Amino acid sequence: MAISEGSTIIGESILINGNLNGDEDLTVRGRVEGTLTLTKTLVVEPTGVVKAEVQVKNCIISGAVVGNVTATESVEITKEGRMVGDISSPRVIIVDGATFRGRIDMGDVDVGEADRPALARTSSRPALRTPSRPTLQPRPEPSELSEDESKESLAEKPAAALKPPAPPVPVAMGAVKRKVIVRRK
Repeated sequence: MAISEGSTIIGESILINGNLNGDEDLTVRGRVEGTLTLTKTLVVEPTGVVKAEVQVKNCIISGAVVGNVTATESVEITKEGRMVGDISSPRVIIVDGATFRGRIDMGDVDVGEADRPALARTSSRPALRTPSRPTLQPRPEPSELSEDESKESLAEKPAAALKPPAPPVPVAMGAVKRKVIVRRK
């Protein structure tokens, strides 16, 4: 993996314990414990171990990370990568063969009223619709009707017409705007 200029490398024999803050890329080949806050990219190489709460712009994990990772742009767990903790990032890539245990939060998904017709058109499944049901009219009291009307309206009605309406059938939600990308090699 090429190291960019302005990048700091934590060697294999180095252990850093505490708070680590920086404004440049960081490559971890050794061990970092505590909190790690960067304005740029964190690269955890296969020999690297990070046991920390991580806040970065981008994170590429080929080693081991234990702790929550918050990234403003993306988090990628490579084939050799192992992570236990939660990820919060708008873009998450977990390559086939990677190990991950935790939760992923990719931000809010806006499904407003204006988006629903477009989502229904792009969905591969047809939207479920509530079947139309006849509206039930309350039965008038016998005292409110004339004698002829009373005999006709109080005659036996089908039992189905007297049942309350069934709850509506759920409507399909459609497509989701954000996806987790899994690369297969």
